[in-house]
Amino acid sequence: MTAPIRLAVVGMGKIAHDQHLPAIAAGKSFELVATVSRHGEAVDGKPFFNNIDELAASDVEVDAVALCTPPQVRRTIAETAIENGWHTFLEKPPGATLAEVVALRDLADEKGVSLFASWHSRYAEAVEPARDWLANRDIRKVTIIWREDVRVWHPGQHWIWEPGGFGVFDPGINALSIATRILPDPFFVETADLDVPSNCAAPIAARIDFRGAKGTPISMDLDFRQEGPQSWDIIVETDAGTLKLAKGGSVLTIDGNEQRQPAEALHGEYPGLYRRFAAIIRAGVSDVDLSPLRLVADAFLRGKHNSVEEFIE
Repeated sequence: MTAPIRLAVVGMGKIAHDQHLPAIAAGKSFELVATVSRHGEAVDGKPFFNNIDELAASDVEVDAVALCTPPQVRRTIAETAIENGWHTFLEKPPGATLAEVVALRDLADEKGVSLFASWHSRYAEAVEPARDWLANRDIRKVTIIWREDVRVWHPGQHWIWEPGGFGVFDPGINALSIATRILPDPFFVETADLDVPSNCAAPIAARIDFRGAKGTPISMDLDFRQEGPQSWDIIVETDAGTLKLAKGGSVLTIDGNEQRQPAEALHGEYPGLYRRFAAIIRAGVSDVDLSPLRLVADAFLRGKHNSVEEFIE
């Protein structure tokens, strides 16, 4: 029997507690051996360190790390992990810029460790069935609506409004990670309107028009100010009917008829991510897809920045 991979989690915020720790505990591939954070305390009596240098200097044996810090500070932490020979899981978005993620990929290749740029929404239950259904369809129009309440999903997370924090593109990149997975052809930014609160550096809402390689129009509506029901939908009109992915990729309907998916053990996005991370480690390869991050970068490059009212949490 293959021994579990000894894993440390770095950055013990909301996503680590809500998603990473339960997924690690539920699976058999990883053993949590330590946690690292500027704030917080030990988990289940495991060794706790204030920074990754303290972990590296300790006698804790580590094979891999999951980095759950904000993207702005992740590059140097990831470099330390890779230099120590630790396989590295990057929470999404994988970095604050394209250049630093490319540099991390190159460093991982040089050091012979696995680097995983994770896109958790791709592991929602209905994403692969949607991809399969669309593979041979004539796609005529795509509409992406991703509207949620930032006060509910990112309470007190001030980093998200700072340069490199992505603003509404933090959830928006989830939609793009699904779209780049399920649509058979690449697509490109044509226009973008970014609404930036006057007291923030990142947008609170955005409207982007893309064009597919074959001319397919793709529109995207992002908003962090949604109250009441939340919207995480991708609607694809084809020659064979209309496909809709709802609830962030977990519900698939075709012409209004829900398509039931077979239940799997350990189903869910983060268990799927950790199965993938274990698989690439065992195979000695990396998985670093930059296409969602490139599209966000292009939206900022081509976008018109509109100043809107202050955001007060």
